[in-house]
Amino acid sequence: MNEKVRQNRYKKHPDNPGFMKTGRQQFFKIAALPVLVCILSIAAVFAHDMVVQSPFFAVKKIAVSGENRVSKDEILALAGLEAPANFFGVNLFAMEKKIAAHPWIAAAAVHRSLFFTLEVSIVEEEPLAIVCIENLSDMLINTQGKPFKEYDPDQDNVLQLPVITGLDLTLIEDRYLFQGPLFNSILDLLHKPIPHTIVSIKGDEHTGITIQVPDVFNQAPMTEYSLIPLHLGFDDYQKKLIKARKISRYITANIPGRTICAMDLYDIDNVFVKTAEMDTLHRNIEKGV
Repeated sequence: MNEKVRQNRYKKHPDNPGFMKTGRQQFFKIAALPVLVCILSIAAVFAHDMVVQSPFFAVKKIAVSGENRVSKDEILALAGLEAPANFFGVNLFAMEKKIAAHPWIAAAAVHRSLFFTLEVSIVEEEPLAIVCIENLSDMLINTQGKPFKEYDPDQDNVLQLPVITGLDLTLIEDRYLFQGPLFNSILDLLHKPIPHTIVSIKGDEHTGITIQVPDVFNQAPMTEYSLIPLHLGFDDYQKKLIKARKISRYITANIPGRTICAMDLYDIDNVFVKTAEMDTLHRNIEKGV
């Protein structure tokens, strides 16, 4: 028995016009996505250009805070804001880096705010001391002990900063820094509240530090600008300075006429005092000095 093969009227064949129509629809659907993406991208670029170039979106106000040594005009020049700028076109990260490149600026932050305002906040370096190194320019160190700029006496208004000698720079990760027990001892001294103004600090890796302070130990200083060297070693600075004042009062009360020229307080229990007559007084705590 031969059955007649019937054509499936539901199956689309290539020679069927319906099949061709469906294929074109699928092609247009596939092609429509990248075309739409291109159109949206062009529209986004066009809108971006309109926003960043339109004078309507210009920066209306610049608020600067934290400036003291560095003027507002200097900060605006560093940020490139001395001329009109677009509120949405400025690169905040690049602006912060340019501002922080100033040697007196430790950190900078720039933010967009309401009403087309840019807020620029800076943190300036806090100088701690001047370090003098042989054959190198004098440099300023901050409160963390890091050198941040060459010292310029004509430009840098840093009166009454102590002058440090006896230190050497060390290369650490492509940067020259100060480190070591001697430097740590100097930082420890400068960070402690002490009753004297330190004029200078001389460091020695073997014997510690010697400071020079204004003469507050004699009732009649030799001159108005007399300085007294105090050898303090590596530690117990506050106790040693208190001991120095007690010794000066003892000498004034019990050995009148003597002028203190220097003190060696390396060992707080055995202090040596040098007088103007070049006499050396050796006293012990147990003896009341």
